[in-house]
Amino acid sequence: MHGWTRSNASLSLVASLLVGCSDLARVSRNATEIQAESQALIDHGKSVGDQEVVTRAGRIHDLAADVHSRIPHLEDKEPAWLSVLWWLAVAAVVAGIAVVLWQTGLGTAIRVAVGWIPRRKVQDAALASGMLDPSKPEDAREYVAARRASDPEFDAAWRRIHKKERK
Repeated sequence: MHGWTRSNASLSLVASLLVGCSDLARVSRNATEIQAESQALIDHGKSVGDQEVVTRAGRIHDLAADVHSRIPHLEDKEPAWLSVLWWLAVAAVVAGIAVVLWQTGLGTAIRVAVGWIPRRKVQDAALASGMLDPSKPEDAREYVAARRASDPEFDAAWRRIHKKERK
């Protein structure tokens, strides 16, 4: 590998996969190189007086020029794996944003600002409001019972506190 180390070759391979190379750009470069090589053959054929080489190299040169003339009317096709990779990256970013919003508590603030409050929280607030209103029959025991029935975490915390009080 002419002075390249294995890590340099690996980095080069990874970079080329990530950046990609347009197939049309590659065809254009190859057609240009073919034209240059065929022109060198034409010049060599003329210098040695070989008309067969000049004729065939001229044909190769014309075919490469035809390839160049057709390139603007073509378009690159995105590989399927690149499209899948793109959508996976988008999904990962969306999931990351959701996790950050959830963990920082900003998700709750956004839900409240939008007005999307879970039904269980609305029921809990209605029961608490009724408990504080003297004209309604709800009392603190009903509130605690409803909270324990609807919220497993609250129920677990309630049982832990009362277990400590009994000891």
